[in-house]
Amino acid sequence: MRLPDLAAALNVTAGDLPDVEVVGVTHNAQWVKPGLAFVAIRGAKFDGHSFIQRAADAGAVAVLGEGLPAGQSSPLPYLTVENAREALADAAAALAGNPSRALKVVGITGTDGKTTTSWLTRHLLREAGLRTGLLSTVGYELPDGQLRHFPAHFTTPEAPQVQETLRDMVGAGAQAVVLEASSHALALHRVRAVDWDVAVWTHLTSEHLDFHGTVENYFADKRKLVERAKFAVLNADDGWTAKLTGLAPAETTYSMEGNPAHWQAGDIEERATGLHFHVVSPTGEFGAQLPMIGRFNVANALASLAAAHHLGATTAQLVAGLASFRGVPGRMELVHATGAAPRVIVDFAHTPPSLEKALSTLRATTTGKLWVLLGSAGGPRDPHKRAPLGEVATRLADQAVFTEEDHRDTPLLDILNEMQRGAREAGRRNFTSIGNRREAIRHVIRQAQPGDTVLLAGKGPEDTLERDTETIPWNEVREARNALEQRS
Repeated sequence: MRLPDLAAALNVTAGDLPDVEVVGVTHNAQWVKPGLAFVAIRGAKFDGHSFIQRAADAGAVAVLGEGLPAGQSSPLPYLTVENAREALADAAAALAGNPSRALKVVGITGTDGKTTTSWLTRHLLREAGLRTGLLSTVGYELPDGQLRHFPAHFTTPEAPQVQETLRDMVGAGAQAVVLEASSHALALHRVRAVDWDVAVWTHLTSEHLDFHGTVENYFADKRKLVERAKFAVLNADDGWTAKLTGLAPAETTYSMEGNPAHWQAGDIEERATGLHFHVVSPTGEFGAQLPMIGRFNVANALASLAAAHHLGATTAQLVAGLASFRGVPGRMELVHATGAAPRVIVDFAHTPPSLEKALSTLRATTTGKLWVLLGSAGGPRDPHKRAPLGEVATRLADQAVFTEEDHRDTPLLDILNEMQRGAREAGRRNFTSIGNRREAIRHVIRQAQPGDTVLLAGKGPEDTLERDTETIPWNEVREARNALEQRS
């Protein structure tokens, strides 16, 4: 896109602009490459205007900002915009060709349930025949189904990465995309300029107040998704939904607690093989089976069913899609559930509260013993949680195995001793320590019996293990399956 055309797309009035090609946009001077436009954002600590010369030296062809500071000039053409972050998103969309307009876009927001609902909605749409991409906190997928990760320096995808990924999805033949929309992404305009077809609201509880300030501000940022969508899927069991009704041109509701709603779930049973429930919906009544753990996932399933149905999925496709869903990688992922071996589950739980929730959920459907394998990260990453992890593990599981988990340069023995201390001070002795994680996984799966449940906690979907000063490839699910094969 030529620079004058970009200015026109942003509704920016500028003087005579050079007819140069703009190939992309960024707000980080370290990421500038020849042909990019640089957006100078005034942040809490730094002002992007301080890096204009650096951007120019790296090959930037223009600068966008809310106005040059007094006494400062720009070596590049300067486009004055009302809001720099909004301009970053709008420019990224324009330069990518506004790819979301060529896709059916489902956005999902809420405090909990976003990731599971995103992956399940993606799966249902694919079962309905739509070539569907995914952009979530776990990673992103083109329609080929291969999970990819952004480079490490993109800790959170910014607007340019979002738009470039959507463009790649269109180029790969995608017809739809499911996009997980966090409160930060909405507040900082990272998903601005996305053309939303469906907004899914899971639920809201107090979180991220260090960023938003108040729960009302947190809600206001998340509400933006519903306000911008053509169709909304709202949780009738959430107290905030009353303030969302009527914001979208059309909407539907869902409930698993018996509240009035278009999509209702009843007769919910938690079995070792997953969830079984009955659905009453605008598309009819049907029995549903979802191979996932945790009653709360029924709500996520209802939200996904409603969204997929709105985009054309039939009842038969919805039922088949639920039954064939394999879960979110590393999020209460059911690796093995039947036969002459224990049930094995991989989960990302790595804090005392998340571990307590995971173990309490599994206890409800475990007929035999409950086993847990866990470690704790090294370095400065909250060493105070190690003893509490040991306490929670030994209180809620019948047997705990303490092992490594990215201990880095922290002596592994120190970490194991701290987890053991937490268990002993609580009067527990139902634990053992095996430093090598692979050997620990093989041990726990070998010792557990049919009818038992084994939770492998902490690593989840991560693809590396940081041991001392080296980083080795890692796949927790593959390790579990290898251990199961050795057992048999």
